[in-house]
Amino acid sequence: MNTQCQIETRPEQHIVTVRTRTPVSELPVVIGPLYGRIMAYVGEMGAAPTGAPFVAYYNMDMADLDIEVGFPVDRALPSRGDLAAGVLAAGAYATCMHIGPYDQVGPAYSALTEFVQQQGRTPTGVAYEFYFNSPQETPPEQLQTLVMFPLI
Repeated sequence: MNTQCQIETRPEQHIVTVRTRTPVSELPVVIGPLYGRIMAYVGEMGAAPTGAPFVAYYNMDMADLDIEVGFPVDRALPSRGDLAAGVLAAGAYATCMHIGPYDQVGPAYSALTEFVQQQGRTPTGVAYEFYFNSPQETPPEQLQTLVMFPLI
């Protein structure tokens, strides 16, 4: 596996998200409809996505994941119900691109964790996965997932 890790400085990015809880086994069932709801809202507001969809992981309890599903968007939008408008903060992020099936992303997390420690940096505890292609259109071995840790 190619695990090129780096630290990037990213600008502030407007986002629209839905936060929920789910077991890891239900992720495929939960994420798709949430992306659909978010995109419908973004379109209704006359806005547009500006990047890949993502999931933020606030814990790693596979039986009860605390996640935030979202899209970066081109401008600030109002929140509505469980659709939360916000920002992905500007700052330093450690990143590692995983190419392959989603269920084999673990080594990217390990490599990124080791890289961050070697750099003497501290992650915030939240992990992001940005999904650059669709599992409905892309063979599992070609899926591209950017794993990203915000740094303190």
